[in-house]
Amino acid sequence: MSVIELASAPSAARDIETITAEILELKQTAGSAILNIGQRLIEAKEMLDHGEWLPWLEERVEFSERSAQNFMRLAREWSNPQTLADLGASKALTLLALPPVEREEFLSEEHVVNGEAKSVVDMSARELEKAVKERDAALKQAELDRAEKDAARQAQEKMQADLTFANERLAGLREELEALKNRPIDVAVESASEEELAKARAGGEAAKAAELAQLQEALEKAVQARQAAEAQLAAAQKTQAPSPVSADKDLTQFAVYFDQSQEIASKMHGILLKIRKREDPAAAGNLEQALRALGEKIGGYAQ
Repeated sequence: MSVIELASAPSAARDIETITAEILELKQTAGSAILNIGQRLIEAKEMLDHGEWLPWLEERVEFSERSAQNFMRLAREWSNPQTLADLGASKALTLLALPPVEREEFLSEEHVVNGEAKSVVDMSARELEKAVKERDAALKQAELDRAEKDAARQAQEKMQADLTFANERLAGLREELEALKNRPIDVAVESASEEELAKARAGGEAAKAAELAQLQEALEKAVQARQAAEAQLAAAQKTQAPSPVSADKDLTQFAVYFDQSQEIASKMHGILLKIRKREDPAAAGNLEQALRALGEKIGGYAQ
């Protein structure tokens, strides 16, 4: 005879130990029942012909298709009836949104819900849904941060390559300019009069001056290109200072909460301003007092 059967007998004594044993057995039974129902639904669906599944559900076992699908999902994803019993079907279904490996980690950790650290078992179904959504938001933000960091790194590498090219170009132009300045003007002297030599020298000097001007202009542009590359690289390095938030899951989640709290605080301030316009000093005073108390409580967490 089971504990429950003994407890239900008319002569059985009722004490706290008996009730505790009953609750534990019922919990275990509930978890096993959910898994067993799901496994049998899977088995039945495989047996039935096409078109027989839904009528069988409604007429023979009185399940909606959605309820049957939930039972089967739980049977496929959960193997421990005790864990399932501790969670309950609703929270167990919510956790199916997480990959199996992450699900186990999520179950083993405590999570901050409404300012209070709780285990998954101690959460309500609504609190668990909120914790999962916040976890997803934090992971999404971390992924965005990583993508932005990778894009910035690639842009920085290109800027560094541009700067290297600009420096090499500048060095080459300076060498060309110096060589041109020191290069003598070639003039053919065979059977040439002084007048012809003078004209040749003048033409050579003009050509050399034009070439020097072109090189000087190219040199100035190279200097400007290098300065622009240096400025872009410096700006990129400044904006890409390592962020501890993006590298740490807990800090990323803190950043999400912080942004949400700032938005909520702004909305509360807006409501306070509306109340003040109603010329209701008592109501406005109550809201001001509540905001001050909230600020002091939040400040206390930093101690």
